[in-house]
Amino acid sequence: MNRAASGWGPAPGHRNGQPARVPVRWVASVPDSARSAQADGDGRRQRGPYLGPPAYAAAPRWGFPHVVWRWPTAVQGTSAATPVPSQRMLLIARNAVAVLWTLAALATVAAGAEVWRYVLLVLSRDSALSSSVVGASDALVLTFSLLTFVMTVFAFAVSVWWLLVARRAAADEAGQHPPRQTWQVLVGLLVPGLNLAMAGSILAELEHAATRRPANQRPTPSRLVLVWWAAWIANALLVTLTVVWRARDGVQAQVDAVALTAFTDASAVLLAVATVQVVRRFTRLLAPMDEQFVRPLRVLRVENAPELPRRARPKTAAR
Repeated sequence: MNRAASGWGPAPGHRNGQPARVPVRWVASVPDSARSAQADGDGRRQRGPYLGPPAYAAAPRWGFPHVVWRWPTAVQGTSAATPVPSQRMLLIARNAVAVLWTLAALATVAAGAEVWRYVLLVLSRDSALSSSVVGASDALVLTFSLLTFVMTVFAFAVSVWWLLVARRAAADEAGQHPPRQTWQVLVGLLVPGLNLAMAGSILAELEHAATRRPANQRPTPSRLVLVWWAAWIANALLVTLTVVWRARDGVQAQVDAVALTAFTDASAVLLAVATVQVVRRFTRLLAPMDEQFVRPLRVLRVENAPELPRRARPKTAAR
């Protein structure tokens, strides 16, 4: 077996402090002993005599293990470390989608509670309100605001985790290194202000790698990524504006803060739904095909096909 470097893949050298992996392909060649041939009178080369099948002095110890098919990490004698990035991403994506849908539901109820509080504030200008109604409104706002905040932290953490694993899976699939180091991604997502510009770029780079586009081509975000980016910026701006507005004094400022909080919760719902769509799309591009999306095909009938010719029956054939 001769190993020959293929014509694609990253160039040799070091990048990001790590040795570059050069993809190779294995090419089988005929052994020199089998190439020996004799020339006949016409100058044509003839093959040597057939020496029979390969013979071994003892039973070969190479080959596949005597087990049914399973993932490589489950085969005895192989590495029992964590699964490959594509498998890890598939597992993390399921948890991320569940957490994001929960966040969307909680944020929807929180937005409705803020709208109810705003309506009560408007009605309180002309008439007194029942203490039980006001108490129920305050309890609903406080409860779901706290639950939404806690779930937002979990959703952000699991989404960042999925993003880091997806970047590694995309790099392994393309045979390249990620365009950014992990610490650069974390800084671009966690630093306020900087994350407004970097989050969309990082997601566009992941989409570029997931769709198998050339590495030397500039990433162009799709419509889904642009929608997510707009929802991300809108949510961040509304959160900042709401915090600043709640610090102001005056009754009107507090009423406006309630309205801004309702808009902030609504933008959180939009961002959570957009994130679910992004996670699902990129996971289907990078992860192995899930069984629930595989439909077995079966030929039921063939229409408008030419009739196959039937070979004539030999006259000597027995009836």
